[in-house]
Amino acid sequence: MRRLLDPLGQIEIFRCFLSIPPFRRRLLLIGVDALLLPFSVWLSFWLRLSTPFSPNFLAAGLWLAPISVLVGLPLYAFTGQYKGLTRYVGSSALYRLAGRNGLLVLCLAAVGLMLQLPMPPRSSWILLWLLLTGFTGALRFALRDVLLSLSSGSFQNVLRVAIYGAGEAGAQLAAALRLAGKYKVVTFLDDDPGYWQRTINGIPIRPHQVLSQFVGAIDQVLLAIPSLPRSDRRRIVADLQCFGIPVLQVPSVDDLTAGRARIDALRPIAIEDLLGRDAVPPDPQFLGPGICGAVVCVTGAGGSIGSELCRQIVDLRPKRLILLDQSEPALYEIEHEMRALVPESTSLQAVLGNASDQLMVQKLFLTQAVDVVFHAAAYKHVPLVEANPLAGLENNVGSTYAVCHAAASVGVSQVVLISTDKAVRPTNVMGASKRLAELVVQAHAQEAELLGWTNPQPSTRYSMVRFCNVLGSSGSVVPLFRQQIANGGPITITHPEIIRYFMTIPEAAQLVLQAAVLSKGGEVFLLDMGDPVRIKSLAEQMVRLSGLSIRNVRNPQGDIEIVCMGLRPGEKLYEELLIDGQSEPTAHPLIYKACERSLKPHELWSQLKVLEKSIAAKDVENALNVLQALVPEWQRSEGCKST
Repeated sequence: MRRLLDPLGQIEIFRCFLSIPPFRRRLLLIGVDALLLPFSVWLSFWLRLSTPFSPNFLAAGLWLAPISVLVGLPLYAFTGQYKGLTRYVGSSALYRLAGRNGLLVLCLAAVGLMLQLPMPPRSSWILLWLLLTGFTGALRFALRDVLLSLSSGSFQNVLRVAIYGAGEAGAQLAAALRLAGKYKVVTFLDDDPGYWQRTINGIPIRPHQVLSQFVGAIDQVLLAIPSLPRSDRRRIVADLQCFGIPVLQVPSVDDLTAGRARIDALRPIAIEDLLGRDAVPPDPQFLGPGICGAVVCVTGAGGSIGSELCRQIVDLRPKRLILLDQSEPALYEIEHEMRALVPESTSLQAVLGNASDQLMVQKLFLTQAVDVVFHAAAYKHVPLVEANPLAGLENNVGSTYAVCHAAASVGVSQVVLISTDKAVRPTNVMGASKRLAELVVQAHAQEAELLGWTNPQPSTRYSMVRFCNVLGSSGSVVPLFRQQIANGGPITITHPEIIRYFMTIPEAAQLVLQAAVLSKGGEVFLLDMGDPVRIKSLAEQMVRLSGLSIRNVRNPQGDIEIVCMGLRPGEKLYEELLIDGQSEPTAHPLIYKACERSLKPHELWSQLKVLEKSIAAKDVENALNVLQALVPEWQRSEGCKST
């Protein structure tokens, strides 16, 4: 008996059972059914007549018992009762079993009538059907539970889990985990008081506050609410983290309905699932117009924002999608991905080139009859551009001028610039270069407006979309922190009080596409970003989500230390989205626009020529002087290279 209770003994029993050939396992079930059939006949007489060996049984039961075996076993075999896998027996198998036993009772009654044999009382037939269904069904469910129990015992470390969410997803997850055998569901957790004190398959449902009683008795909490809004997810995770228990979640509703993931495909909760407010849903009326059936060009197509733009644009079925990037590996990767996504009605063209090459860009727009341009090509890493200002200016400003000028020359319908919140009162060269790029777009918008007064032909519409920090993009703090945690720390931040706004890459791309429809020319669009996030709190939360602890004075034995390095040259404690602090609503309730300070085109063009000559001559000092004259709110820092 001790050997049976021992886990190693269970493993041995499980392996021995599995080693039995399937044919012999079916023979075992047939043998048990051969005993249950006459036993059920006898018991039906006993329950009906209140005596185990009544004269009625001796008259009718003696023929009915052997005939039930002779008819029942072939009937079971013919209707597939021995083909199912016992480990996966469910309610549907019980319904089929009830149907087979009903058919068996009818066959037995027909045999008795045809051969004019003594018949049992009519109520005995109903009892026989109920007993046969109950016994044969109970046998299979009992075997299933034994197999699952032995299967879970075959794993050395069974994880004890609590499932947060007692709805349909939670019940499905519990069933899937039970079949997997690697988990033991200790309890369900739910915020709805109507579920408390109830059970799912015998497992109690409790409020999440009871977790304090299970510390040490639960290894993981599994969040099984796939449609949970981000704000509620953030609240629940914050409540659970105080117990020090790792939290995992089921896939999203989209992944489940699209078949990309199973309910038991558990994954750690990513910080992207918690940051910021709930995602702003796109308005369908602003997705598609101007793009469906048009020729669309995305510069910087291999970058974080450019690649996501391409993914969403192909869903809107343009006539042609042109991918422009100067990085060969990035262009190859996005083209390879897009080949598998583009519909038959859309052609795809990858162009390896620099968006700052005005002749190349103009020829591309002309020969391909481009209608819409999304200009995402830019250098955006603050320290790198601060140390290499000429490269940053040439790429960020030069490419914007080349794209806008080429669009005006060949009659492109629309140009949308991807800008950044660092362009607002910039403290670094990258931000100042993006602000100057915005001025270039605004100046072209002014010229297009003047041209529209004298030329009946529609002119190019220019607009800008200003982003905050985009989660998961190149240079984002989230992948950096994730790598530092994987390396064992420390996590490095620049200042304990630094804050940032965050948005997801899909959100950023959707904002661009909707702005293209909302634009009338010269506007800057931005998204309602909600509340900013303190970067130190972000780092602490990422450590806890990784199942680790923070090492500090109060916890010297912790896993990951957070180190403040000091602000980098040109870095601000906080970012802004508006220069003048004034914005106007648009037709989308969470998208705003602003018309900000701009320069007269003739004033800007003359200065840009000076800047272009300075870049060509590698004259950093003069180039930065021109930049400061055009963007006076920018002040050069000590870290900005002048040689």
